[in-house]
Amino acid sequence: MIFVSQGSQETDVTRINILLTFVFIACALSIVSSQHKARKLFVDLGKAQELARQLAVEWDQLQLEQLTWATHARVEKIAVNRLKMRMPDTSRIQTVPLPEPVVPAPSATSAEP
Repeated sequence: MIFVSQGSQETDVTRINILLTFVFIACALSIVSSQHKARKLFVDLGKAQELARQLAVEWDQLQLEQLTWATHARVEKIAVNRLKMRMPDTSRIQTVPLPEPVVPAPSATSAEP
């Protein structure tokens, strides 16, 4: 058996208590810091979601505006009134057929051995 003096044991216990106190304070500070960061991130998330909602509304409005500006009747009205365009006689209209799509022939290198 090893006998340690009473004063030595009290010093060791005091050192352990001081060390544990510092560890406890460090843990408490890290908890407070992480909670603060979490709250800040939650506020930022709310702001980002609100901005996303506003941008979605603006996007819908822009799409509606684009559809309005691009209607056939509006384009034709501007062509006739502002640009003084008119439909050509049917005898002057020519249609151009689309060329047939070219399908590549199977290559010899892709054949199975």
